[in-house]
Amino acid sequence: MRTIPFEKIVSEVEKLCITAAAVLPQDVAAALEQAAKKESSNSAKKILNQLIENAKIAKEKQIPICQDTGLAVVFLQIGSQTAIKPAGKTIVDAINAGIARGYEKGFLRKSVVAQPLNNRKNTGTNTPAIIHTEIIGGDKIKITLLAKGGGCENKSQFKMFLPTDSAEKISDWIVKTVSDAGADACPPFVIGVGLGGDFEQCCLLSKKALTRKLDSQNADPFYAQMEKQLLQKINSLGIGPSGLGGDTTALAVSIETAPCHIASLPAAVNIECHAHRHSSIEI
Repeated sequence: MRTIPFEKIVSEVEKLCITAAAVLPQDVAAALEQAAKKESSNSAKKILNQLIENAKIAKEKQIPICQDTGLAVVFLQIGSQTAIKPAGKTIVDAINAGIARGYEKGFLRKSVVAQPLNNRKNTGTNTPAIIHTEIIGGDKIKITLLAKGGGCENKSQFKMFLPTDSAEKISDWIVKTVSDAGADACPPFVIGVGLGGDFEQCCLLSKKALTRKLDSQNADPFYAQMEKQLLQKINSLGIGPSGLGGDTTALAVSIETAPCHIASLPAAVNIECHAHRHSSIEI
């Protein structure tokens, strides 16, 4: 059994918050640059280049890419041969302490309210985080932090289809969901799609899909082809960067799937804005 100090996790999560807010992942930056080269609209090309320049300035000056520094969504993989010391301290406590410290030290906007309806008072720490935990083998801990902005999250959708519904019908709904999001979700987008599971797992799959590399494909050729076709259809909408028209409405579509009940066919779409901020560490 390997013991990991509580403070070690706090310190690493603190750094994750600041890095995620200021440094656009390389695959996202590369996708923006590639889109700018291919873009046929001069105005859209100009906006894409401005987004690229904004990301460079944010990295150089270590300031947030966007003023909405997001709700902290954490995908946690914890090895079964690990323990936190001292006793009585939990990894959830450590993650939340690291987020609170990171958002304070990084001068990041705190966007969490304690109650959804009654007295929407800001917690002042950007906690609690949304933490999804998976127990894995070994003695390591992997933490992936996704700083999820409110504008794009608000445009995400879930729907229960009939098990007899076609892939084409589901694809049309996904494209319509993106179309309805329009400029409000700050395109160009990264689109996470969840198919299967049940109500909550399907939504989780769509969020987890956003943590994939933008140049990756689903391992199943059927879904890889569906990803490609969806990206083509979404980019043919003409919404474009900042909703002002162009070829680049989305940078990528990622689909994740799970087994589901014979009577169900759940589908979820989680939309991410161009400031696709996420970062991972392994302890």
